[in-house]
Parts: sequence; structure tokens; C-alpha cells
Amino acid sequence: MKLLITGANGQLGRCLQDVLADTEHEVIALDRSSLDIGDAKAVKQIIDQHQPQAIINAAAYTAVDKAESEPELAARINTTGPENLAKAAERHSALLIHISTDYVFDGSKTTPYTEDDVTNPQGVYGQTKLDGEKAVQQHCSRHVILRTAWVFSEYGNNFVKTMLRLGKERDELGVVADQVGCPTYAGAIAGALASVLRVFSENRARYGVYHYSGDNAVSWYEFARCIFDAAKSRGELLKQPQVNRITTKDYPTPATRPAYSVLSSDKLNTRFGVRADDWHISLEAVLSRLPHQE
Repeated sequence: MKLLITGANGQLGRCLQDVLADTEHEVIALDRSSLDIGDAKAVKQIIDQHQPQAIINAAAYTAVDKAESEPELAARINTTGPENLAKAAERHSALLIHISTDYVFDGSKTTPYTEDDVTNPQGVYGQTKLDGEKAVQQHCSRHVILRTAWVFSEYGNNFVKTMLRLGKERDELGVVADQVGCPTYAGAIAGALASVLRVFSENRARYGVYHYSGDNAVSWYEFARCIFDAAKSRGELLKQPQVNRITTKDYPTPATRPAYSVLSSDKLNTRFGVRADDWHISLEAVLSRLPHQE
């Protein structure tokens, strides 16, 4: 299958290239400098030129707090961009896989979110991502929307790398303990998408919205403790910092975070045979790939 990946330099984009490198797929990976998905003319030109059978949109505006002061830019990338890709994909009868987020929900539930739960984003980022989902559904009949959450990897900026840096710099830090979710390795998401592509290669259409995340829910505080424990056991931290529980109110941010971001991966498992990732194992794998932390 001929694939075109947008957002090629992001966490998921880079993991996708790793996972798909040894497959039969022909991969065209484009970063922001190669394709501005917010530019309808540029999108049309690139899709017309390459004529991919599938497009994976891993491009996104993910600066959650900054989006509150840059709503137009967030909408250009998260809403207009997916719409442009959807229209181009539809013209070429291509499959469009679009990556979305737990932020389309308000976080008020206490049981895992399913694909049928009512969306209610609480900020600009979540709203622009939800609008992007709607644009994909409206303009591309062959679509898979994959919502995920709490993404980490050996690439880019993420919570794991931030904690490792702070653990080296500080003896003590506070981490939010009243927001709960499932850490999700970008490489596992890439693997899940490879499974989705295999099914579609066999001409078994299963379009729609799906969720995918790591297996066990934790708070950010608990995740931080796991990171430091794993890094210490590997000898990558000489001394663990003291981690203190704080609340969301103790750490105010411009954008509201969902208090509960746990996504159920059951539908994806049922239809594509993809199980939720054991993020503890993935965390160890990521730590093994990062430069040694003193």
C-alpha cells in the first residue's frame, strides 16, 4: 500500500516511520516544512502528485495552553487541515486515518470513555480537534479516527522526558495527582495503525471512530513515580527526587485538563485485534533508547 504520513517529525510520525520501515508499504513521510495541511492548495497538489492509497494524519497543534491564545492557528492545523486532507482523500478514494485526542471529552466520567460517549471539549485545543473529527467524517467516506491520550516516546517533548530532566535538576517536585489517564507509547499507536492497515489491505472496511491507549490508568503523580523508579533501577538517575502530590488547583493552567482521560480500547481490539499496550514495558523500552541520564 502507498502511504502518505503528515506530521512526520512528531512523536507518532517518527514512530510510524520506524514501524513501517520493514513492511511492504511504500511510505511518503512529510513534515510541516514539506506540507502545510492548513493550505488547501498545497494539500491538493501533494495528494494529486503522490496519489496515496492511505493517508495518516499525525500532524496536529498540540500546545494545549498556547491554543487558548492562538485559536486561529490551532484551528488551521487541527480543523482546516483535516478537512483539506479529507477532501483530497475522498477525491482519490483513499483511506484517511486521523489522530485525535481524549480532550474531546470533559473528563467528568469515572469509567473508561467509549466511542459512543458524548463529547464536550473544555478548551480551544479539544474543540479544534473535535471540529477536525467532524470535518473528516463529513468529507471523507473512508475514514478511521483514532483518539489517544498521554502520549510518550523516545522522540520529541513529552512527560517522560520532562520528568527525567527535572529528576536530574531537582531534589523535590510536585506532580498533579487528581488527573487520571493511561500513558500511551507512540510506538504502540504506530503498531496499532499498522494492524489497521493490514485489515484494510484485505479489503475489510471497518470505518469509524476508535480509541487506543495504554492498559492501566494512573495519575500524573503515579506515572512520575513509575518513571523515576524505572530510571533509578536502570542506573539512569543516581538519586530519585522527592515527588509530592499536588492538585489541579495548585497548578493552574490557561487550558482546562480533563480530570479523567481513560479511554476504552475494546472496540479497536474487537474489530482489528489490537490490545491496549502494556505501558510499563514500553516505558522501559523508551528509557533504553534515550541518552544516559546522569
